[in-house]
Amino acid sequence: MSADLVGDEKTGVDPRAAWRAAESAVDHGILSGLRVLDLSRVLAGPYTAQILADHGAEVIKVEAPAGDETRGWGPPFEDEGATSAYYQSLNHSKENICLDLRTDAGREVLADLLAGADIVTENFKAGTMARWGFDYDTVLAERHPRMIYCRITGFGVDGPMGGLPGYDAVLQSFGGLMSVNGYPDGNPLRVGIPIVDIVAANMAVSGILLALYERDRSGRGQLVDMTLLDSVISILHPHAANWVSGGAIPQRTGDFHPTVVPYQVFSARDGDFFVSAANDRQFRSLVEVLGVPGLADDPRFVHNGERSQHRVELTTLLGERIAQWDRDDLAERLERAGVPASPVNNVAEALTSLQVRHRELFLDTDEYRGVGVPISLSRSTHRSPRPAVRRGEHTEEVLAALGYDPSRLAELRSSGVFGDG
Repeated sequence: MSADLVGDEKTGVDPRAAWRAAESAVDHGILSGLRVLDLSRVLAGPYTAQILADHGAEVIKVEAPAGDETRGWGPPFEDEGATSAYYQSLNHSKENICLDLRTDAGREVLADLLAGADIVTENFKAGTMARWGFDYDTVLAERHPRMIYCRITGFGVDGPMGGLPGYDAVLQSFGGLMSVNGYPDGNPLRVGIPIVDIVAANMAVSGILLALYERDRSGRGQLVDMTLLDSVISILHPHAANWVSGGAIPQRTGDFHPTVVPYQVFSARDGDFFVSAANDRQFRSLVEVLGVPGLADDPRFVHNGERSQHRVELTTLLGERIAQWDRDDLAERLERAGVPASPVNNVAEALTSLQVRHRELFLDTDEYRGVGVPISLSRSTHRSPRPAVRRGEHTEEVLAALGYDPSRLAELRSSGVFGDG
């Protein structure tokens, strides 16, 4: 079976009409009607596809018989121990099929799925799709000229490091991010979330949307070539700009801002508290609330340049005052005075805060408990998240819609292509 035979010649079914998820007839967002084939695993690729699913795209995730390894990245586990919370948070609102792409039959099914896809996301090791006969430049772009193909790799497929595998922490290290994270007298620190993968996913979505916009004009798709290296280099602000301008190697400053003072964590009476006074007006308001208004006219602290030169003295004086306050009381007073500040919340405090709930950024319903959809549009709705499903849950449903008859499905299952033969 090949992609060229899918449709009227083989089944009488148009793959563009048949390749659909269970909810495809319902408008769930601005991307409703777009088909996404998610061939990716772990984080950046799955998160890319999930963002598209959140806004209405029909996403089919293809998993190998062994499953996406993040299903085992726990505890905690959900779904009666079958799936980790880690996996759940990156794969909601997708259909799921299981294919053994190491087999000829599995790759024949993949060809049929590709024939109906508007968008493909993958993060295989460089060269894998080409080895299977699906190289984008020489095969897919010609066979499916409207396809938008998003390839996510660590360092790219060419150049002196082309083809090397990429991992978030490795790219934080290689890309300079780790060097500016941590305290001056401590070790370089990994950012406490997989920030490189997350930024890569959001940039990949941006690239896909740009390609969709261009396709409306040209009628042709294109390759979205996203790397984790691109991601980490893009977020080095302001350190990259400071080095370009002044030549000095940026150093770790802990919770201090390298150029703005005060912009850091202090110890309040009942916990950690962050304060940012990024301009002279905010600084004057801050010291007035703290009961030391004279600091605003102290020659050492009048402007940010002077405050930077006398950072130690200033932070000592402010710290003594902030230590006398409870966090919530001080936050309320500073908010009224126009000074950006906040208690340093833990994750539970952040997710259950009134404003997060108001923005529906954390949902706790009978159907779904987790982070909500963080992009809101004034006229267009988005899909209400539904939990990630078990590996292969929709395999036969999706392929039946594609035109596979029961005997063919039984043959594929018995041969092990679905991972349970």
